[in-house]
Amino acid sequence: MSNQPISLRHALASFDSLWSPRIVTRVNDYDVRVAKVEGEHIWHVHDNTDEFFLVLDGELHISLREPEGERTVRLPQGAVFTVPAGTEHRPYAPSGAAILMFEPTGTPTVGDRHDVIPAHVDATTGHILNP
Repeated sequence: MSNQPISLRHALASFDSLWSPRIVTRVNDYDVRVAKVEGEHIWHVHDNTDEFFLVLDGELHISLREPEGERTVRLPQGAVFTVPAGTEHRPYAPSGAAILMFEPTGTPTVGDRHDVIPAHVDATTGHILNP
């Protein structure tokens, strides 16, 4: 862990993979991750933890399946949103986005339960392979 300031711009410039979060620092037992996203992720659920999103650039949409029905939240640059534990959700970015996430160390990108993972996605990490 670095004891120096971390440039999120430099961290994001260090990789091109989509939907492949990189840990930039840790706070107690939580990872602070950045990711480049475009298109759709898969429907998934984190059973025991909330998932925090901050949009650094672009716009992120998050579809949610809640007891009242399905809805989509749209997060422009600078907006934050927390998906409550146990809520099925699917992030997507029609035009691409850069995001920061805050979640317990070791939280899988594809959640604890999820839709079928496409062949081009690593089933363990949720990272898109060979974009």
